[in-house]
Amino acid sequence: MKEGLLRVAMVCALTYGMSSLVFRPVIGMMVRRPSEKVEPAPEEVLAEVAFEEENGMGGGVSYFEHNAATVNFTPVSLEIEPVISGVPEPAEYSKPQMLFYTSHKIQRGDIIGGLAEKFGLNQDTIISINTIKNTRLLQIGQVLRIPNQDGILYNVQKGDTLSGIAERYKTTVEAIQTVNELFPHTIDAIKVNASLFIPGAQLDQIDLKEINGDLFIWPVRSYITSAYGYRIDPIRGTGRQFHSGLDIGAPMGTPIKAAMSGRVSSVGYSESYGNYVVISHHSGYRTMYGHMSVIRVKSGAFVVTGERIGDVGSTGHSTGPHLHFTVYKNGVTVNPRALIK
Repeated sequence: MKEGLLRVAMVCALTYGMSSLVFRPVIGMMVRRPSEKVEPAPEEVLAEVAFEEENGMGGGVSYFEHNAATVNFTPVSLEIEPVISGVPEPAEYSKPQMLFYTSHKIQRGDIIGGLAEKFGLNQDTIISINTIKNTRLLQIGQVLRIPNQDGILYNVQKGDTLSGIAERYKTTVEAIQTVNELFPHTIDAIKVNASLFIPGAQLDQIDLKEINGDLFIWPVRSYITSAYGYRIDPIRGTGRQFHSGLDIGAPMGTPIKAAMSGRVSSVGYSESYGNYVVISHHSGYRTMYGHMSVIRVKSGAFVVTGERIGDVGSTGHSTGPHLHFTVYKNGVTVNPRALIK
């Protein structure tokens, strides 16, 4: 009896073993499409093994736990050769270029800063090429020349040499020659006052601020009661006279600030301007502040932009509290409104 039972058990065991060997590959083939003849990717094999180990009879430890130390996982980004993200500038871009121009007609809303951004140029370039003296005075319909590269126009002075000009503006003689089409046999023909385009050069910052109207700050933040230029005498009410500055109305005692850094060249009292202060600045500029109620600086003192130099008053020939503000350039009055930001 025992021998019979033992035989039945052995037959069952052999039958189970044979069925596993025969049918498991068949089942594995059934889960793949017949058309697939490509070898499975390594990660697919790993996933299949892990699935079988985890869910097969007897459980056991995952394949990944057994082999984590020996399997190398390479991020996808590192499996491909690194690609250079930046593109080197073509060599010809660094070489001097011939100069040529296009044109642009001023439209409503155009400003120098916007045009410079649109054409990929510095403001200095457009200002210099078109000899713009005040960027606030651009007119709709005005046609501007737009060069193909940055630079400014330079008028040759007596004693100038190409090498000297190149050194001053940190460029090369070759660049100046190429841009201006100056061939070796014509270099000596450059005359005084000849106009040269200096590639890459920029305007002096003081000149640029003057042209853009950013040179001075408002000495008093208020309203203009009388502009620069001809007007009727406010005291007599008759006669046409030239007003050399701006009258800025403000309450009595309002602080008056230095419109730009400089040294106080004089303080005092005059019949016309009452208590006044004069400040000397760089580049030939001077400013005068009149009709003060109180003067708060002394002659010879250095003041910085925005420093309080006095208070609004109504001294001298005045019809009420206000500041008279005059700007001189090389001894000649200029319109302050065009220079205040």
